[in-house]
Amino acid sequence: MDRVDVSLIALRRIMRATELFGRELAQSSGVTAVQFRVLQIVGEKGLTTAKEISQRMRVSQATVTSLVDKLVKQGLVSREKSSVDRRQTNIVLTDKGQQTLRDAPDPLQQRFVRKFSAMEDWEQAMLVASLERVASMLDAEDIDASPVLDTGDIHRATPDVGG
Repeated sequence: MDRVDVSLIALRRIMRATELFGRELAQSSGVTAVQFRVLQIVGEKGLTTAKEISQRMRVSQATVTSLVDKLVKQGLVSREKSSVDRRQTNIVLTDKGQQTLRDAPDPLQQRFVRKFSAMEDWEQAMLVASLERVASMLDAEDIDASPVLDTGDIHRATPDVGG
């Protein structure tokens, strides 16, 4: 097999691993990988704002609002007015949301982070450069993307990251 085929197979395996994890997460917890990331961010602090989530995920506040709306409908988070600043709305994890975080499979990106962090500095730099080069080769360097491993329909209602 030539290098072109080997590289395309590796890319397909990455895409397939992301897709399979998304299905596993949806089946076990009823949320997408992006929604799960919102739950994780809220769970880290106990409460947070849409603006803080937006900044952490590097997506628009409109996208976060859509994601939070879906999580509220599922009873995983709630919106509460801040007792400190009545203009601010906090997003709070519910008991059901906490249980979802506990019961979910090990997120794919956390597995990646653990293994990436264990690599030598030069290996990390080489991998980042290679991945950026692949994105460029696919004319994908200008595509808006958050640091969440997710796949799905490219025709989603939100331009940043769907939920």
